[in-house]
Amino acid sequence: MSKGSRDRAEKARRIVEQQKAADKRRKVTLWTSVAVVAVLVIAGLVGYTTLDKQDTASTGALVTPASAVDDGTAFAVGTGPVTVDVYEDFMCPICNNFEKQSGATLKQLITDNKITLRYHPVSILDRASNGTEYSTRSAGAVAAAADEGKFTELHDVLYANQPEENSDGLANSKIIELAKSVGLTSDKFANAVNAGTYKAWATKVTETFSSRGYNGTPTIVVNGTKLTGPDDSVPTVDLLTQTIAKAAG
Repeated sequence: MSKGSRDRAEKARRIVEQQKAADKRRKVTLWTSVAVVAVLVIAGLVGYTTLDKQDTASTGALVTPASAVDDGTAFAVGTGPVTVDVYEDFMCPICNNFEKQSGATLKQLITDNKITLRYHPVSILDRASNGTEYSTRSAGAVAAAADEGKFTELHDVLYANQPEENSDGLANSKIIELAKSVGLTSDKFANAVNAGTYKAWATKVTETFSSRGYNGTPTIVVNGTKLTGPDDSVPTVDLLTQTIAKAAG
């Protein structure tokens, strides 16, 4: 073979090797790209599923607390013959005043087995918490507390730490912190508060409240009859006890 022929053969061999190397690099790049895309797709699906679950927890189907009564809209304390319904909003200062004035008396009537007290946490004052929906969030929190047998404990501590109207209300982290002070320390409770598990339930309670013809809190109902003081004011302790005694016969 002449020198020229050898040179042409060597050149051809190098070209073939370069082409093979290029093909190999393209295959590696292609499969690397496929693998990256697959990972991204899987991550996207996982992320979407997680987000979807979070959205369902916060805005999805109605979840009713297992212990709720009166068509799933209230929490009953006591077993006495006279039923007292209290419709309240944790952002409502008048509700807090009623609790301060009448709460101890109602608790004593429960102890004496004279009443069944049913609390209905409504959320008509979301507009008074700068968009944070504190009324809804606090109602949802006591629902989560009821799941763990701590409704009255959280109910009382939320009133003891009631934020002012037209403030942001208590942050979820603060609600969870206060809940710990009354023995609500589980992740289940904290997760329910943060995820808004009972948001749709709080809306249902409020809609039921409205459908019954009520429009302000607190609304006190004794054996099915709305109770008001003079000039449509909140009933006093004396009026409340007298009405309950009369209803008991």
